[in-house]
Amino acid sequence: MIDVVRAQRAVLDAMLAQARREPRIECCGLLAGHGGEISVVLPARNALASATAYEIEPAELFSLFRRMRQEQLDHLGIYHSHPHSDNAPSSRDLERAFYPDAAYFILSPQPDAPHPVRAFRIANGRATELLIEWV
Repeated sequence: MIDVVRAQRAVLDAMLAQARREPRIECCGLLAGHGGEISVVLPARNALASATAYEIEPAELFSLFRRMRQEQLDHLGIYHSHPHSDNAPSSRDLERAFYPDAAYFILSPQPDAPHPVRAFRIANGRATELLIEWV
């Protein structure tokens, strides 16, 4: 059985726009919504300013989770980009996937990328690709 993650098209546009605005570093952020459908993009700053890793500062992460709680949104995903490599989970992505129920979206800002957005469920150091249903 293939797992599916549902997201609004505006989410796709917002994530790719951020990745293309920050082409030298991994962009990152959280994804939220209702009823299992991602409808809100919560961009964050990559505290590492790295092309091969990302991290959201604890204070900013806390603020984003507080916003989700205030707006009664469910935390449904996390996203980041791989500016210069395939948008499959890296070994670091597998090690630092602390939210096993979240969908992990990995973006490629390259204009010729065959699949610019991919999503994965990551748990226990293993990734399973998800089918993205854009609504």
